[in-house]
Amino acid sequence: MPSLFSLPRRNRTAASAPRRRRWLPLAAASALVLGLGTTAAADASGGAGSESLAPAPHAATAHARAASAVDPCGFVASVPADRFKGIPVFDARKAAQPFSVKLHTSQGTITFQALTAAAPCTTFSFRFLAQHGFYDRTHCHRLTTQRIYVLQCGDPTGTGSGAPGYSFNDENLAGATYPAGTVAMANAGPNTNGSQFFFVWKDTKLSPAYTPFGRVTSGMDVLAKIAAAGEDDQNGPGDGFPTLPVDIRGAQIVRA
Repeated sequence: MPSLFSLPRRNRTAASAPRRRRWLPLAAASALVLGLGTTAAADASGGAGSESLAPAPHAATAHARAASAVDPCGFVASVPADRFKGIPVFDARKAAQPFSVKLHTSQGTITFQALTAAAPCTTFSFRFLAQHGFYDRTHCHRLTTQRIYVLQCGDPTGTGSGAPGYSFNDENLAGATYPAGTVAMANAGPNTNGSQFFFVWKDTKLSPAYTPFGRVTSGMDVLAKIAAAGEDDQNGPGDGFPTLPVDIRGAQIVRA
């Protein structure tokens, strides 16, 4: 049974994508990947599947800082530090400011509303990375088309094992569901969020372990087009690199 654990992505050849930073051998990567297998808890509750959208295990080990009144998010340095932009310092006033994101891709623009009230730490981190150009000139490295229905993005290495050099706590998990249009964080276990995230392009049953932090407001047709073109099955049936390359040209923050 396939699993939602992170795997390296073969994405493209060096000749066709010279800007990709590095390739990881399969044994070295246990990074962010959506799993297709079912967990015991999911089976007991009738769920169709669960994913492990997680950064590398060393990131999980490094995340030891508890949330506090000063830092409710538990931002802490971790590895790897790909395209490092620093570690955000949480500002509650700024975190409360509503915004949306326009993700300009080679397949069209996907816009989502950030759930700043429900997921202030996650949206604060995403805004920090976007405003520092972290997501620019990256690509979405994984599409799943069986059991779970997601497009995974946010890794500057394009391998599924990249991370921004810090991790932070989960939030907004109580009763979390993943209908079409959900934007949620990939992770490597509890409190190991980094930069990788995923779009749900079709209603999907997952364990409530992935912080939902956005809702697509336009661009579901773009996601449908990407999904309809399929993927290359490199990680198993229904799980691989998108047939239509999804290059992120820029992540634009739009204040409400």
